[in-house]
Amino acid sequence: MAAREQLNTIEMVWELMNGTTGHLGRTDFVPQKTMISPSFGRSCFEEATPESQGISSEYLAKMIRELADSKLTDMHHLMILRHGKKICECDFSPYQSGIWHVTYSMCKSITGMAIGFLEAEGKVSLDEDIHKIFEGHVGLLQKILRPEITVEDLLTMQSGVDFNEMGAISGNDWVSGFLDAPVRGTPGTTFEYNSMNSYMLSAIVTERTGMSMMEYLTPRLWEPLGIKHIFWESCPAGITKGGWGLFLCPEDAAKLGQLYLQDGIWEGKRVLPEGWVERSTAVHSMPDERMGKYGYGYQIWMEERPGSYAFNGMLGQNVLVLPDLEMVLVTNAGSNELFVNCDLLRILRKYFGKDFSAAEHLPEDEWKQRQLAILQRKMAGIQYDRAPILRGGWKNHCPGRRNAAAEYGREKLLDGKMYQMEDVHVGLFPLAMQVFHNNFSNGIQKMGFCYKQGRLYLLLEEGEDHHRIELGRNGAAVSMVEVNQEKYLVAATVEFASNEDGIQVLKIGIAFLEEAMRRTLRIYFHGDRIEVRWNETPGCALIMEGLESIMSEMTGKFLSYIKERGGDEVIHLLMKRTIEPVVYGTLIQSGEEDDT
Repeated sequence: MAAREQLNTIEMVWELMNGTTGHLGRTDFVPQKTMISPSFGRSCFEEATPESQGISSEYLAKMIRELADSKLTDMHHLMILRHGKKICECDFSPYQSGIWHVTYSMCKSITGMAIGFLEAEGKVSLDEDIHKIFEGHVGLLQKILRPEITVEDLLTMQSGVDFNEMGAISGNDWVSGFLDAPVRGTPGTTFEYNSMNSYMLSAIVTERTGMSMMEYLTPRLWEPLGIKHIFWESCPAGITKGGWGLFLCPEDAAKLGQLYLQDGIWEGKRVLPEGWVERSTAVHSMPDERMGKYGYGYQIWMEERPGSYAFNGMLGQNVLVLPDLEMVLVTNAGSNELFVNCDLLRILRKYFGKDFSAAEHLPEDEWKQRQLAILQRKMAGIQYDRAPILRGGWKNHCPGRRNAAAEYGREKLLDGKMYQMEDVHVGLFPLAMQVFHNNFSNGIQKMGFCYKQGRLYLLLEEGEDHHRIELGRNGAAVSMVEVNQEKYLVAATVEFASNEDGIQVLKIGIAFLEEAMRRTLRIYFHGDRIEVRWNETPGCALIMEGLESIMSEMTGKFLSYIKERGGDEVIHLLMKRTIEPVVYGTLIQSGEEDDT
């Protein structure tokens, strides 16, 4: 799909989504789930050439190519500010500007800001024992036997509490679950990454103000910065999750980084409490080197360059702030790595790490700027309106026309076919997305195709939901799907091929534009039966690493026990069957599609 048509489709989907309901159980700043800003393509940051701000366009182009070529880094967005001006923005197809993106743990840094506001208003002290804050949740025996855990211990990931995200999934009262859980070691002494620490910080905001953290931050942070298109999932009790569940546009993430760079001042007015930026970006605890070797502040990771720091979320969601260079770098990705020791940040450190120095400005170089612009268009999948005529004239286009005709014939053959799936445990969403959003699949019962007005669609019946996903042949096509009354943007591509045995294969790629996840289907046609091989990115290895990192020490020891006895292959086989399932379907309809 041409870029101009993509933009029109996205704007059309925005119109369709007004008036829709939001994610289940969350309290939103925006009352409905709206993934796209109506001010699509507009920027609050003044744009400037890289050279005018002391950075070479050629240098940025080289970094973009390295990010795009990294096998571990699936880039979605990159934005770079210097001196408060936007000097570079790059979207990586099929991901588009103006669509909010999952942040994962990047939002922890915002939760830290909320505690800064709360402290400045005299509603909490960092040395308070959380058991006193939540007295209504704590029994007499707990008050006597529990060690003191302070608000600062939560901020620095040093609570020692053995209650994590896995425990939260299975219960409705997350506050009591945290307060009742065992404590390992002495709180305040050992770093142990646990998103429930961040959740408890959000719960403190609610306990002391009677508002969700989303509501509390609206007049203090979102409105002063003009951040409108945002939502944050909440727990079953209506408490903002705090450690995950935030969706934010890349430009709004850049605003938060710029706010920190300006010591909490925005447009000449103080927004963050005075001194909070300095305190929150000081080293307060030391993580294991496997996770990050530069230190941890108040819900913020320290970075390699002296004085630098990052709001970091898994799979490549980052706001990297470099104060001495007056730079902010924002990334969204679906990388196959966790935490700050990852290939994406390694590349950013290579180009803007401790050894990099920048001039205040450089001579303008229109040639290099043009090459950077061409690269940005290429990464975004933007095609020129008119293709160049190759040497030899239009006769050289004949092979392409024949291929197009062959694909047209294949698509017509698929039109109206519907298959009954023999195994219904597979859903459209990747497993990780189902878990993160508590939005679990009812399983795909039927799969089929229709071809209308030159466009091929994948049809899926999943529980009560009927998905109609356009499949793009020359670039991704954007559609909207609804899963359990929740609406999501997807971009899908299709390729026709044959395997070594001559069996027809349809390869479908589905990118969830708000998320860091992708899904791939390979459909093999065996007469009246289909074989569907599902895959998801990030894949099995990363999910195994993530599970082991967030599960309790007991579960970790259990997994180690199994592995020591040769059970590692069994674990990976079970995970592979769940994450990379193979299912079959039988043809039940082969005529024209029923428009119903």
